[in-house]
Formats: sequence, structure tokens, C-alpha cells
Amino acid sequence: MDLSDILEAQGVLPSLKANSKKQALQELSSKAAELAGLDARDVFDTLLQRERLGSTGLGRGVAIPHVKFKDLDRIFCLFARLDEAIEFESHDDKPVDLIFLLLAPEHASGDHLKALARISRLVRDPATLEQLREAADADALHNVLSTPATSNAA
Repeated sequence: MDLSDILEAQGVLPSLKANSKKQALQELSSKAAELAGLDARDVFDTLLQRERLGSTGLGRGVAIPHVKFKDLDRIFCLFARLDEAIEFESHDDKPVDLIFLLLAPEHASGDHLKALARISRLVRDPATLEQLREAADADALHNVLSTPATSNAA
């Protein structure tokens, strides 16, 4: 699975202003609800419930909050680059400045895991992280994110 399959250009936010994890999730919930046709409050509440289970902050400044909804018919991905890094309770205790938000249908467990795996592979590459942090605008970010996977796995 390539991110270009689930990440639309309007789902790329190159300069998100947020002072906290909660505020970032709230801003992302609003945009995700708009793109996916969901209620923003439902998205936000579901994301908060997911974060209570354990932080989705991976480390190296990256977080991948992800939740499922019965009303979705496909996976939606949003990407946000924050203006200022925020505390996210990440596994490495480092603040987060890059957030991938995944919304998946309840029945899409396999595709949901493939999407998570694709993002995880992408952000393991230091050069890609640097490109995401230095890209000039949403179009440049979308181009970096839409680069096809080099592996056929997941």
C-alpha cells in the first residue's frame, strides 16, 4: 500500500499550530471529519480514548494516532507538520512535530495494519524525516509522502 492511495492533497497540513497534544488532535479531528464526512467531536473523542490506551507517539518526533469508525468505507490519512514540536508522551520522551492521522473502517483491519506499516517504514528513514521537516509547502510534502514504497511487503 502506498500513502498516495489514502492521503489526499487536502489532507496535508504543512503548518499546524498547536500548543498541546489535545489541541493538535482537536485540529486534526476537524480536518479529518471534513474530509471523511464524520462528526468532528466523535473523531476527537475516539482519538482521545485511543490515546488513553497508550500514546501513539512513536519517537523521533513522529506520532501516528489511529482509530476505526463503522461509518467509513475507506481509509483516510492526514499528515500535519507542526509549527512547534509538542509533548506527546512518545516512547522516546521527545516532542512530536510530525503527525500522521489514520481513520479506518471497522472491517478494514488488514488494510489498517498495512497503512500503519507503510507509515512506520517511511518514518524510519532519516532522509525522509528530514525532507518532511524541510519541505517548503503542502505540495512538496505531498510529493515526499506519495513516493511509492520500495518494498512489496505490507
